[in-house]
Amino acid sequence: MTYKIASWNVNSIKARLDHARAWLESESPDVLFLQELKGEICPDISPDYTLNFVGQKAYNGVAILTKGAAQMVLDHLPEDDLDTQARYLEVDWRGVRLINIYLPNGNPIDTDKFSYKIKWMKRLLNRISELRAGAVPFLIGGDFNVIPDEKDCYDPAAWAGDALFSPEARGLFRAMIHQGLVDAYRVIDHQAGAYTFWDYQAGAWPRNNGIRIDHFLLSPLLADRLVTVRIDKTPRGWDQPSDHTPIIIEISDE
Repeated sequence: MTYKIASWNVNSIKARLDHARAWLESESPDVLFLQELKGEICPDISPDYTLNFVGQKAYNGVAILTKGAAQMVLDHLPEDDLDTQARYLEVDWRGVRLINIYLPNGNPIDTDKFSYKIKWMKRLLNRISELRAGAVPFLIGGDFNVIPDEKDCYDPAAWAGDALFSPEARGLFRAMIHQGLVDAYRVIDHQAGAYTFWDYQAGAWPRNNGIRIDHFLLSPLLADRLVTVRIDKTPRGWDQPSDHTPIIIEISDE
């Protein structure tokens, strides 16, 4: 038996509610992570799923939909109780710790937004260390706003100086890998040209000028259970789509 777990930055659940419902009906994942809800309230997406979410007026927001009950563990990233941005959600589901993140964009790079991104990533690294020390089987999925490697970008030169491709952000992403996590997509496919985001501008979608910034990182206990991973480009071609598209993994139950 396998479990299908998906992640999708919908870029406003209000604007993309019909898309989310149609995709859920079509794919029927066991778990769906959503990012960038852009609201304090998350609408009832499907009666077939348990909903956990943390929202924020007009910005950010993350949700986890599960088949069956899931227990809330954390609705914010530890180590900064003054951080009110809704970017982190952690639940227990079927003996697995599910973590959904909407990592800060960080642009412009010469502003406090970039320093916030870097501090946020360091806090995430500390949380990873805690979970690893506790031998907790966990995965982190969502919009990382990090382009890990040149092959994850259609034109690396075009992203020079951008927070998503900065040496600091990429270095911290590698630090997560060095803690024993596995970039699920790169277990299956090492080729260039696999993207999860295409800008609305300059014909990026029809030209396939994309970047891979939506990821699943798996702890060692779950990496051994990885069966498949794929990017579903179909929703990006729908009418009035999100600029992101879903990424999906399947893991075995043992």
